[in-house]
Order: sequence, then structure tokens, then C-alpha cells
Amino acid sequence: MQSRKALITGITGQDGAYLAKLLIDKGYEVYGVHARRSTDALWRLRYLGIEKEVTLLGGDMTDLPSLLRCMEKSAAGEVYNLAAQSFVGTSWEQPILTANVTGVSVVNMLEAVRTVNPKARFYQASTSEMFGLIQEAMQSETTPFYPRSPYGAAKLYGHWMTVNYRESFGLHASSGILFNHESPLRGIEFVTRKVTDAVARIKLGKQKELRLGNIDAKRDWGFAGDYVEAMWLMLQQDMAEDYVIATGRTTTVRDMCAIAFAHVGLAYQDHVVIDPAFYRPAEVDVLLGSPAKAKAKLGWEAKTDLNTLITGMVDADMVRVSQD
Repeated sequence: MQSRKALITGITGQDGAYLAKLLIDKGYEVYGVHARRSTDALWRLRYLGIEKEVTLLGGDMTDLPSLLRCMEKSAAGEVYNLAAQSFVGTSWEQPILTANVTGVSVVNMLEAVRTVNPKARFYQASTSEMFGLIQEAMQSETTPFYPRSPYGAAKLYGHWMTVNYRESFGLHASSGILFNHESPLRGIEFVTRKVTDAVARIKLGKQKELRLGNIDAKRDWGFAGDYVEAMWLMLQQDMAEDYVIATGRTTTVRDMCAIAFAHVGLAYQDHVVIDPAFYRPAEVDVLLGSPAKAKAKLGWEAKTDLNTLITGMVDADMVRVSQD
């Protein structure tokens, strides 16, 4: 039986690595778009033991010809567009870069699919940050968007262009509106990983305090390994649609800190320092997603609770920091 072929942009990121492993385990031939960098971008693939099992193709999300070549070389029947400038804080400092890499690049990838293989199924990584200043207490696929950052606005452009290509050209193009999803592979700049790394360093005597901004912000946090399964399920459906992927539970940064510090026998109040430098120009106070449609149509629901997720991240960072 001929193996199915998938192309993943952003394959070296948290979601890309977990998705690549899921697809490899399902028997796919997996290709990844990889912009050559001097830093070690492949550590997540190594962490999951799949570095040698993926084929990396040189490409850049802002360069359409390179994406056309990636589509041709991979002969992919499924395309997962995960690449982005994905850190919200950076988007205020680099709004034009964020617009190009997070927004316009989605059209580049859609054009590559439409040109090379319009029958390929396309997944776009949308985000709960598009809801921003929330218009409903629990956000669903029908909740109006109100992004509060250049990142959220760029993602919203990519989201609507995906809808547009689906309706204009008949592409099987779906967007997953994913709420916050974390793991031991999360970038150190994201708050959950910043917390778990600091907990490990404080416990091991390598750091004294953790400086954070608004710890009363609420987020709907899930495990990235669960969420990539939803991406795959979307592309197995007869009809392309958009889905909110979330746990349906929201927790403050403060309570997340409490879980992380308590796991190693510490009290967060003794170590967390509120620093106004970490406040955002426009804050998103609460995000809470409704996974009802994903459960009804995809049969998907989050499996990993927040306590298991955060304590697992702390354990992974304890190992990492002890080896520094």
C-alpha cells in the first residue's frame, strides 16, 4: 500500500514536531518546510526520536517559489500550515514581520497548494488570540473576532483567507482555532514554559525569583500532543470546516504557577515578582473555548488535565536544568 504523504510547515516547532510524530506513527511519509538557520532548530524532532524519519525541504514562508517546490517535491496530499511568528509579545515589536510571516505567508501556502495540487487537503493553524477582547463568555466557531495584538490580527487575516480559498476555489481547507496548548516542547518565551523552567531553576538553586506580568489573566490550557490529533481529524472529514479546539476550562496564570511550584514543594508567593515590564500594551484577560463542535463532529476531546500537563513540564525541565 502506498504511504500517504504530508507536508508540514513549522515542523521544527512544538506543534509541528508532535504532528510529525503522530503522522509517522500512522504510516505517513512526512516532509517539512525548513528555513535554514544557524541555531539548532531540530531539537524537538530529536526529543521525540523522529529527526531521521522526516524529510526536510528548504523553503521560506515569505518566498512563494520555494513553497511551490516543496509542494512538488513532497507530492503531499495533506498540508498542515503551522509556521508563524507565534509569540504575541514580539508581535508589537515586529508588527510588519508578523504580518508577513503569520498572515501573508498563509496565502503563499494556499497559492502553492492551489497551483500544484488543488486536491490536497489544507489545515491552517488559527488561534484563540483572534477572539482577543472576548464578545462571549465562552468562545465558539460563531463568536465574533476582536484581536488585541498584531499577532491576533495577522492570524485573523490568514484565517479569513483560508475561508476565502475554500469558498472561491473549492479547496478542502480547514482552520483549527486552537486555544493555548503547551508541552515540554513549548518555547521558553511562553508563560507556561517560562514558569516551569523557572521552577526547576529555583528548586535547583540556579535562580531566585520569577518575574511575570498579569498573573490574573485566564487561559484555556491543553496539551499540544492532544491538539495535533484534532488537526489530523479535520483533514479526514468529507467537508472542510473550521473548529475550536479547547478544553472548555479556564485557569489563571496565578493558579498555574501554584501548581508548578507546589509540585516541587515550593510556594509561588515566595518567588513570583510582578514586573510591569511584562504587561502587554493591550491585554487579553480571559479565553475560554467551547469544544462542543469538535466533540460532536470529530469525536475529539482533550485528554490531559492541567495538573498533569504542568507537573509533566516541570519534571522535564528539572531534568534539563540539572544537566545544564
